[in-house]
Amino acid sequence: MRTVALLSLFLAMATAENARPRDYYEKLFFEHIQKFQVAIKDGAEFVQRLKIFANNVDSIEQHNADKTQTYTLGQNQFTHLTFDEFLDATHIGATRPTFLRRKAADFIHKAPADASALPATVDWVSAGAVTPVKNQGNCGSCWSFSSTGALEGAYYLKYGSLLSFSEQELVSCDTTDAGCNGGWMDDAFTFVKNNGGITTEAAYPYTSGTTGKSGSCIKDGYTNNVKVAPAGFTDVTAGSVTALQSAVVLQPVSIAIQANQAAFQSYKSGVLTGRCGQRLDHGVLLVGYGTDSGLDYWKVKNSWGETWGEGGYIRIERSSADLCGVLDAASYPNL
Repeated sequence: MRTVALLSLFLAMATAENARPRDYYEKLFFEHIQKFQVAIKDGAEFVQRLKIFANNVDSIEQHNADKTQTYTLGQNQFTHLTFDEFLDATHIGATRPTFLRRKAADFIHKAPADASALPATVDWVSAGAVTPVKNQGNCGSCWSFSSTGALEGAYYLKYGSLLSFSEQELVSCDTTDAGCNGGWMDDAFTFVKNNGGITTEAAYPYTSGTTGKSGSCIKDGYTNNVKVAPAGFTDVTAGSVTALQSAVVLQPVSIAIQANQAAFQSYKSGVLTGRCGQRLDHGVLLVGYGTDSGLDYWKVKNSWGETWGEGGYIRIERSSADLCGVLDAASYPNL
């Protein structure tokens, strides 16, 4: 009985300074740990996680109460984590080489002479050129998901078939990149070119999200699709909104962004216009653009699963301000 009383006291103390009654957070927290299968080793960690969760819920609700905001926050698989733990959990993983890969690009995609001819909106998801949202899990392999996404889109547009290609083959076999320790999309395109293609997700399933390890390269038991081997890759002129618009008019485009920002931990919906830097650390896939209530945006496919954001997607403000570094390192494979 004394143990139960002490636990009840600690729980009360955990949320004593929060905006709502303790039972409000407890109910949400129990639902959270069941939904996301959060492992909690003992009562002390339960109290600690409840406190973190309650603080994050308060921050989410405070943000959403501000009706001037252009985006909303919400609970997801990261709500029981501190911000530092969120950064560790996402293993963001876009590691740009120290030398400029742009010098090695086969082509440079420049801004169009007449930007007025660009369509008002592009959405490759609704057009059928994008596979379902994936989850990189406990591995800094975002670069591989960005790369396969661009290859999947290019393949669909050329051959009319939407195939899901293997991130694990890239993570385990591409030795230029560093597997779960990061990589770069241009290097991945070059690997697929030299590798004679890449196999499908079904033939070489993704396992690094669970293990957190790159794993040894498996070289048999599957066949690479030679038709997805690019002739090379094209880098998009950095800093140009219209260059990137015109590139994504052609096909889904690999981009890098700075995602180690507080807004990314709890992003739920709307157009992100908050603080976001340009120190690139996360590879994602640009799948279109549009305008919502007068606010121009980029539509971006992430690799944190469908429970994050707008079903796994985020919309980021589209402007010359280059929010999150969207304009800085875009590229696509040439099939």
